[in-house]
Amino acid sequence: MTQAQLQETANIPAHGSEPKVTHWREYFGFSTDHKVIGIQYLVTTFIFYLIGGVLATAVRTELATPEVDFVSREVYNSLFTVHATIMIFLWIVPAGTGGFGNFLVPLLIGARDMAFPRLNAIAFWIIPPAGLLLLSSFLVGAPGSGWTSYPPLSTMAAGKAGEAIWIMSVLLLGTSSILAAVNFIVTIVKMRAPGMGYNQMPLFCWAMLSTSALALIATPVLAGALILLAFDLLAGTAFFNPTGGGDPIVYQHLFWFYSHPAVYIMILPFFGMISEILPVHARKPIFGYKAIAYSSLAISFLGLIVWAHHMFTSGTPAWLRMFFMITTMVIAVPTGIKVFSWLATIWGGKLRLNSAMLFAMGFVSMFVIGGISGVMVAAVPFDIHVHDTYFVVAHLHYVLFGGSVFGIYAGFYHWFPKMTGRMLNETWGKIHFAMMLVGFNITFMPMHKLGMEGMNRRIAEYDPKFATLNLICSIGAYLLALSTIPFIVNACWSWIAGPKAPDNPWQGLTLEWMTTSPPPVENFESDPVLATGPYDYGMGNRATQVDVPFSDARDPALSAGPSSALRAEPDPAVAAHPDDRQGESHNR
Repeated sequence: MTQAQLQETANIPAHGSEPKVTHWREYFGFSTDHKVIGIQYLVTTFIFYLIGGVLATAVRTELATPEVDFVSREVYNSLFTVHATIMIFLWIVPAGTGGFGNFLVPLLIGARDMAFPRLNAIAFWIIPPAGLLLLSSFLVGAPGSGWTSYPPLSTMAAGKAGEAIWIMSVLLLGTSSILAAVNFIVTIVKMRAPGMGYNQMPLFCWAMLSTSALALIATPVLAGALILLAFDLLAGTAFFNPTGGGDPIVYQHLFWFYSHPAVYIMILPFFGMISEILPVHARKPIFGYKAIAYSSLAISFLGLIVWAHHMFTSGTPAWLRMFFMITTMVIAVPTGIKVFSWLATIWGGKLRLNSAMLFAMGFVSMFVIGGISGVMVAAVPFDIHVHDTYFVVAHLHYVLFGGSVFGIYAGFYHWFPKMTGRMLNETWGKIHFAMMLVGFNITFMPMHKLGMEGMNRRIAEYDPKFATLNLICSIGAYLLALSTIPFIVNACWSWIAGPKAPDNPWQGLTLEWMTTSPPPVENFESDPVLATGPYDYGMGNRATQVDVPFSDARDPALSAGPSSALRAEPDPAVAAHPDDRQGESHNR
């Protein structure tokens, strides 16, 4: 009997009787089902992603030639400002935490729903009006001072209404993020299945715990900064206005105290998803479970003490530059631990090169490029050289698009069968991956050279000597935009008429695969059982001890084997065999 069969057999009593049939109207209502809310997040944010993508394509169209010939300079400023705001606050953050987090966390820990279902629904329903509010700014003069909205530029802008709308929109989105963070922390801490200790949790839950803590600490600081900025903009105060005794540098500190951790809010959930996807499709135990789990906490902590590396050119004292340079470089350590653990997981595995695995491997490779350029800009001398150039644009897109967006698609292809009960078409998935990988690298790789040669970002016209590389970037952007079409067609067709998915199409061991596809209301008929570890792939006979160097019975390097710390603590209420069960579970 394989590990998947063992886990499925033990969970027959918990297996739902009938897949849930969700009427399409439910997706437009105030549902408190975490699965419906998760899909609401994913579809809504994907629509905003398409809008943000249209704005990005318009930006690249303007930059295809050195002259200002497609839109005016003012419109260009608004295009990249709203593009960045949408991609960060309306796509990557809510898709990773709200979308996949909502759908997966209760299933992964064996719970029936989130701790606060109504709060969960409220957090989602803040998103659509906030997004529409932001887009409505184009009607009154969209904001044009960048997604950082630095004063005094933002407070001196001609279109005060657009800036005010931007502030209100981001405040609403931050509120949604805080509500979601509280819900995730309580759910993960209090609602795990019997016997599932912290060290038996799937790694995605560790990632969500770290992300939520970060959002809870950092987001209120941004809210405070934006409220003060709104006073400066609308009431004429001078918190950040030097002519009235204020200091714009204070705004930069407050802004980056949130916005650098925001990078980890955007990337940590996808670290967790990749840790779930790679072992399943490599048929190997995850390498270094505890190292990956605790490195998420380390990234979360270190992310809070590196913000001023964005301000090396803002008059930061030399000694402070040194501190922030070192702490920024130190983040490469826990991040590197994850990357090497993923590579060790893949190494020697029986790889299934399906769409989910290809996007997961694409995530690792693209993120590593962004991570290496991140270490480069952490160094003060280099950062001063490339500050505000296209090198920074290339770096942030390799991290946030090459990382997060590849991670989102890996998650779509991996969990689509569980969400919809239908399989995606693999051929179209691979076409999507190939077009996106090629288009992405043609778009952003040349920007490293542009930045090194001194091309400033956030400009609509530039020196003609940069024309050839910019044209290449724009061609790549069109290919990147077109790569979305195969996915949209594939997802829509498969959801309606794709082949029906089995309950466990990938032979996974985590609990979301132990119920129907899609899962029923409240997920499980009874408490699910942890008969195997979440990553016991490729073990064969469980009686055989895995011989792993540097591993002992309670601290396994591979997180697998009969003596693994990931083995659930014995709980007679949820024994693997129904005849052995005693007493009542106190989980609910």
